[in-house]
Amino acid sequence: MVDCNKDRYNFEDLLDIMRTLRAPGGCPWDGEQTHESIRRNFIEEVYEACEAIDLADDRLLCEELGDVILQVVFHAQIAKDRGAFDINDVCDGVSKKLIYRHPHIFGDSKLETSEQVLEMWEEVKKKEKQQKTASQSIDQIAKTLPALIYAEKVQKKAAKSGIDVKLESDTDDIGDKLFELVAQARAQGIDPEKALADSTNRFIARFAEAEKAARKDVE
Repeated sequence: MVDCNKDRYNFEDLLDIMRTLRAPGGCPWDGEQTHESIRRNFIEEVYEACEAIDLADDRLLCEELGDVILQVVFHAQIAKDRGAFDINDVCDGVSKKLIYRHPHIFGDSKLETSEQVLEMWEEVKKKEKQQKTASQSIDQIAKTLPALIYAEKVQKKAAKSGIDVKLESDTDDIGDKLFELVAQARAQGIDPEKALADSTNRFIARFAEAEKAARKDVE
C-alpha cells in the first residue's frame, strides 16, 4: 500500500507507486502502456534533462532526472509484467558491467590518465561484445541517435581503424556535405550537434530582433 502522506519518498517508494499504477484496478492509462507506446516519452525526457544541464539549473535538473528515472522504472515494470526482467535485473546488469569495465578500480590493472581509461574501456567493450573488426564495432552504434551525433560516432570509430573521411569540396549531395562538415568539426574538436544548435539559437535571436524591429516600424 502506497503511503500518500510521507514527507519524503525514496526509490523503493517509486517502484511501489509504479507497481500500483500498473496493477489491476490501477490507472487505466498506465496499465495500457507498452515499451513502444512510451518510447518517444523516454527520448523527450532525456532531452529535457540535457536542457537543464545546459541551463545549469540544479532545481530543474533534479526534476528532469526524476522524469528520466520514471521512464526507466516504467519500462522495467512493463518488462516485469511480461515476465521478461525487472528493475533488479537492470541494476544487476549495469553493476556487473561497471565492475567489468573498470579493472583499474576493481581489478589489478594500473591506469594513470583518462586517455588510458578510455582506450582500455573500448578494448574491454569490444571483448565483452565479441567485436573483432571495426565494422562490427561501428554496427553496434545506435542507429536511433540524432543524425549528427550518429555520423560523428561512426567517423570516430572509423578513424581509430585508420580510415578517415576524405573531404571532397566539389560534392553536390547535401548528405555528403553534411557528413564532411561533421568531419571538419571533429577535426577541430567541435561538437557538431551543439554547433548546429547554437547556430539555430542565434538565428532565432536574430529573427526575434528583426520581428521586433518590424513591429516598431509598423507602429
